Amino acid sequence: MTDAHWPMELTCPVCDAPLTAGPGVLRCAAGHSFDIARQGYVNLLPPNARIGTADTPEMVASRDVFLASGHYRPIAERVAELVALAAGERPGIIVESGAGNGEYLAAVLERMTTRLGIAFDISKHACRRAAGAHERMRAVVCDAWGRLPLRDGSAAAVMSIFAPRNPVEFARVLAGGGALVVVTPTAEHLGSLVRGLGLVRVDPRKDERLEAQLSPRFGCVSSEHIERRLTLSRAEAFAAVAMGPSARHHPFERSQEAFGAVPESLEALLSVRISVWRTLL
Repeated sequence: MTDAHWPMELTCPVCDAPLTAGPGVLRCAAGHSFDIARQGYVNLLPPNARIGTADTPEMVASRDVFLASGHYRPIAERVAELVALAAGERPGIIVESGAGNGEYLAAVLERMTTRLGIAFDISKHACRRAAGAHERMRAVVCDAWGRLPLRDGSAAAVMSIFAPRNPVEFARVLAGGGALVVVTPTAEHLGSLVRGLGLVRVDPRKDERLEAQLSPRFGCVSSEHIERRLTLSRAEAFAAVAMGPSARHHPFERSQEAFGAVPESLEALLSVRISVWRTLL
């Protein structure tokens, strides 16, 4: 897509008016303008945004290393199948909130060959990667906890994969009966690393909390468990830790030191739940 082919569904974070694309810029009728970075992403964070939870360059680089190993490919493949099935012929774009490097949305767009995708993430470092992940994907820096810079009812499907969820905004941007596809880790996900290194643990009641969070606006239509035994190299294990939430609680250099005692090869469990939800009409 050229600058002129940015999705017309985007809205101004200042006044909520539609954005149109010009050479190197998005602007609204009120005159607010937002430069398109040379890497291909645009920053639509509102002026008062707080970015304390944004992924750092080290986290983004670690995610690149780990995803390149292919260990999470079963997740990407199944998500692509489910999004394509759930969206069906319903018009609209495909949105991923908290998209990180864009790996999962790229897999969806490879399967859905006529759709456009928008990758939202609060980290500009992640959006730099996502902007180049697929030719039909655009990357936008925004805060998933705030108002998404997107028109009402403009998305056929929204994805939230290991990411924060904003059910109010997801319901607003989805077309009637649109699909929300969510991937969450189980309490056993990468458990050997979590227990061995004292990392952030997954709440064993996560499924209950997800139901409570989404049920006022969404109904669950399917839920499935994906589990695989993984054999990780020390470098892959470190990347898995350094790309996730534990990286915010353990300095990068200290984590590297801790991995000095980790074996060259170790076993871990991939264990996630993928659920599909529909907006309640």
